[in-house]
Amino acid sequence: MSARTAALGALFGKALGQLRTELQGYPDDQSVWRLAPGIRNSAGTLALHVTGNFQHFIGAGLGGTGYVRDRDAEFSDRDLPREALLRRVDETLAVVGKALGGLDDALLEQPFPAQVPPALAEAATTQTVLTYIYGHFNYHLGQVNYHRRVLTGVGGEG
Repeated sequence: MSARTAALGALFGKALGQLRTELQGYPDDQSVWRLAPGIRNSAGTLALHVTGNFQHFIGAGLGGTGYVRDRDAEFSDRDLPREALLRRVDETLAVVGKALGGLDDALLEQPFPAQVPPALAEAATTQTVLTYIYGHFNYHLGQVNYHRRVLTGVGGEG
């Protein structure tokens, strides 16, 4: 593993750890799925979405895991226990660590070896795709943090 891929792995690992902490900050399983006025997605939905995104683009796209994404289910599945969401976060962390651990700097400069996110050009480099995915994750992580604070009234990192 190169220094650049190790740095990426550390960033992705920290972000997934923050998602885990946010989910643990809810008082019960039901509040993870509760909606508040003006908020369209629950923390549970966002957790499913971002772990699905990582599993698809990093796990399958870079790591060859064979993961088949069901994006619609990310937004329609409801009421999973928080423990099931935390397991998904942990599984995703392991998959991302393994996939990024197999990269070297030369691959980062090559076109992404699988279908890229729709917002990016087809010839986007692996570095660009990973940067985009990281930014996308953190956007949703901020939403989870805000959702938790609105529903619980408890502040915290953000």
